[in-house]
Amino acid sequence: MPDGKPDVLVADAKPPEAARIALDYLGGKVKKPTSEVFLLAVLAGAFIAFGSILYLVVSAGGDGFSGPQHLLAGIGFSVGLTLVTVAGAELFTGDTMLVIHRLRHTLDRGTMWRFWLVVYGGNLVGALLVAVLFVVAGGHMPGEGAVGLAALETARTKMGKGALQLVASGILANMLVCLAVWVTQAARTVPGKILALTGPIAAFVAAGFEHSVANMSILPMGLLVKATAGSEFWTGTGADPTAFATLGFWPLVHNLVFVTIGNTVGGGLIGIAYWFAYLRRPEQAGH
Repeated sequence: MPDGKPDVLVADAKPPEAARIALDYLGGKVKKPTSEVFLLAVLAGAFIAFGSILYLVVSAGGDGFSGPQHLLAGIGFSVGLTLVTVAGAELFTGDTMLVIHRLRHTLDRGTMWRFWLVVYGGNLVGALLVAVLFVVAGGHMPGEGAVGLAALETARTKMGKGALQLVASGILANMLVCLAVWVTQAARTVPGKILALTGPIAAFVAAGFEHSVANMSILPMGLLVKATAGSEFWTGTGADPTAFATLGFWPLVHNLVFVTIGNTVGGGLIGIAYWFAYLRRPEQAGH
């Protein structure tokens, strides 16, 4: 209260108002210079990779399926989207909701696809950078290699899924991610935004759904651990290196291709739903 007057509490936005805020938020993205978009996308890829690291740390050391542990790992992973939202960055999965502007005829197809490609490429660069630094720093060795083993097991599970499973899982994951992005538009404060996004993000991670940008870091971490692990790692974990023989470059590409398709569909579904509910008529958008 620098002026001596009490602070005024601002109410969170109701759904129709949040939709108008989201519309402006999405529209402002494509107006940025390409160089700025790419840099912000690199940051987003790195931020999500930080969330992936926390997910692996929380997941490490467990035996069998543990619902509470998966939930805690999901909450840990939400730090990635918290950084994207609060610090400001461009995340491909959230940007799939630009279909709203296509439906409103305020964005041409070419511009949308170019924007998506720049963001996707930047996300990949940022994710790979953090993945490499993580392994070089020995981040996979704590717990006698338990964190690295979690990376290997997670990568093996993800790379072992079929195309249809990956698409379906990608749809579900990005429905929740886009809902997390959407509800942050209603929150007026930073704590409110963090609280709003944590639930949907924790849900998709705990359920084991597939997120393309998260996989850009988790899968390379698994491959790098496999490629660099020495006898100390395998002795400490008690794991059999041959159990991870299926991990490779092409299974990684297979995962990313079909998960990306699913994520695009999932984000599009959320965008279409809220466009139809709140934004399809000019008077609804307030423009």
